[in-house]
Amino acid sequence: MTQFRHASVAIPVLDEVENISKMIQILCRQTYGYFDIYVCVNNPDDWCSSADPYHISAYRSNQETLRYLSEVSQSADMRAIGRRLHIIDCSSPGRGWAGKRKGVGWARKMLFDSIAKGHDDDELVVSLDADTEISPDYIDTVVSEFNAWKGQEAMDRHIDAQIRALAVPYYHPLSGDMVTDRAMLRYEIYMRHYLISLFDASASFKTHIPYTFSALGSAMVFPLGGYKKVGGITPLQGGEDFYLLQKFAKAGAVVVDSEALVKPQGRVSRRVPFGTGPAIAGGLEAMETKYPLYSYRSFLEVARTYSMFPSLYDGDKETPMSDFLRAQLSTDDLWQPLRDNFKTRAHFVHACAERVDGLRILQYLKSRPLTTAEEEIKSLCSRHDISISDHFCFEESPLAEIDKLRGDLFTLESMLRKGKNRCDGQMVG
Repeated sequence: MTQFRHASVAIPVLDEVENISKMIQILCRQTYGYFDIYVCVNNPDDWCSSADPYHISAYRSNQETLRYLSEVSQSADMRAIGRRLHIIDCSSPGRGWAGKRKGVGWARKMLFDSIAKGHDDDELVVSLDADTEISPDYIDTVVSEFNAWKGQEAMDRHIDAQIRALAVPYYHPLSGDMVTDRAMLRYEIYMRHYLISLFDASASFKTHIPYTFSALGSAMVFPLGGYKKVGGITPLQGGEDFYLLQKFAKAGAVVVDSEALVKPQGRVSRRVPFGTGPAIAGGLEAMETKYPLYSYRSFLEVARTYSMFPSLYDGDKETPMSDFLRAQLSTDDLWQPLRDNFKTRAHFVHACAERVDGLRILQYLKSRPLTTAEEEIKSLCSRHDISISDHFCFEESPLAEIDKLRGDLFTLESMLRKGKNRCDGQMVG
């Protein structure tokens, strides 16, 4: 059996001159020696002559980054790392993005496609961001974990190890700026509440929802062969990480249990239209609208629907999501076409899960009634015996109290991630 032995680290860079030097130093200290580094320095082509102060500043930062990377590649002190460094210039005049082809999605596509040209299908792609901190054994850990999973294929639904992606656990360090940190913690708790609620609801109905993962572009690892098999990345300006992992979830599996950890910076950013940076930039006042803590009742409705997929093979029944799905799909006949096309219960159930995918789940949650974020987080804490003040408030509680809550949720989520992997190979039905 061929093992994963070599990895390629993929890093998109926009206005990261300080962070990329730190990342190169981190990569120099990796205990695993068999990896290449691909860096895509990118910006729209017209930024080099833009009147927007941020655009011209980011362009100049990118040019400084290119000079730094060139020096690294030629430095005697860094020759070991420099000879593995592949610099993709999508920043200099005439090389930047034009038209709709722009953003981090295109940068990641450029990186992954460049890796595909130079390596075989057993290459592991390690997707990071320049502002991400990782431990010296990070690459060693993820390579070892993929090789362990490759040896367990017969036990786990016979999933080809090449079509497994890893959604690495994450933890945003505090910046020291109280306003930024309060917004960052609120956003991270939104993410953790979403994942934990999916875990809880799935357990309540003893069902499996394959989209139970958190998607961060700085926290993905996958085999190059699997990347090709799922059709590659859709080069969106934001959310490209979610859609890529969703492809893996449909074709194989997304693993969420790992001893590895990434620590992305939680900071204000204009580089992408949504995600951590824009969420923090919007501040607490925008969180309730853009990043609400969805009702646990709605998560239970999703899980109840998933639990009914096996019985739907025998005939139509109303599920909690039926009205929503009829409206979304513009059809009253939700399940018969799937019965006609998939002749076994297991294949039918898989097709149902492909139809009610991670995007549909999010759309459904958004369509349902909401309470306040404080009420929902107290509900979650109550389910898991986590201590929280009766007067807890994201806007007014001490930052230390909110950070402690984040830490408690991280510990809980880590435990649930490990439990999820033990049943990740089970087909519903």
